[in-house]
Amino acid sequence: MRYEIEGGSLPALVIQLEQGEGLVSESGGRTWIKGPITTDTKADGGFGKSIGRMFSGESLFLNHYNARGAGEIAFTSSFPGRIISRQLAAGESVICQKKAFLCATEGTKLEIFFRKKVSAGLLGGEGFIMQKVTGPGLAFFEIDGYCKEYDLAAGEELVCDTGVVALMDPTCKMDVRMVGSVKNAIFGGEGLVDTVITGPGKVTLQTMPIYKVASAIQPFIVTGNN
Repeated sequence: MRYEIEGGSLPALVIQLEQGEGLVSESGGRTWIKGPITTDTKADGGFGKSIGRMFSGESLFLNHYNARGAGEIAFTSSFPGRIISRQLAAGESVICQKKAFLCATEGTKLEIFFRKKVSAGLLGGEGFIMQKVTGPGLAFFEIDGYCKEYDLAAGEELVCDTGVVALMDPTCKMDVRMVGSVKNAIFGGEGLVDTVITGPGKVTLQTMPIYKVASAIQPFIVTGNN
């Protein structure tokens, strides 16, 4: 399998498949196909896991793409940013925010991941239910805005705005923390809580989650009849 990520800040992942190779994505994930590549929609893991994916904000079903000969398949991001890849060894996992998963090679396992602390999910902006992608396989993720990665040492903390954590290793812990005093929360412009990631592990941040875009354009939206 060969691939290229094209398009700059409006990226497209273009994958060249050989006969017998396959990919898996969320339902409706691919943008175009060229050549003898078939699509089979399945509820991987049975009905229970499919319902779990729905609660995580993803589709009930997954699409499996199989090449009957040499062909091309492309996936595009839903928002300006980057597409990144992660090579996962057998049993190696990564936790991702809903909508971050783009596609992966066949054999990669996709399942829901429940955050242990409900408060972190309800207030942190990343959601109580995230996704867990487990290898072996090559997985691709879409990042909204600029992508910044950190390798945290054991006990090292990364404090960030809510919603900006796109990916993290399962060894990392996520929690929320109040932004200082009430005065800071009201007048500081940083919101009520921060998301706190504690290492060890790798963390990938995104600078422009969709809620930030919505907040930025909200003052310019005219409501009512004109």
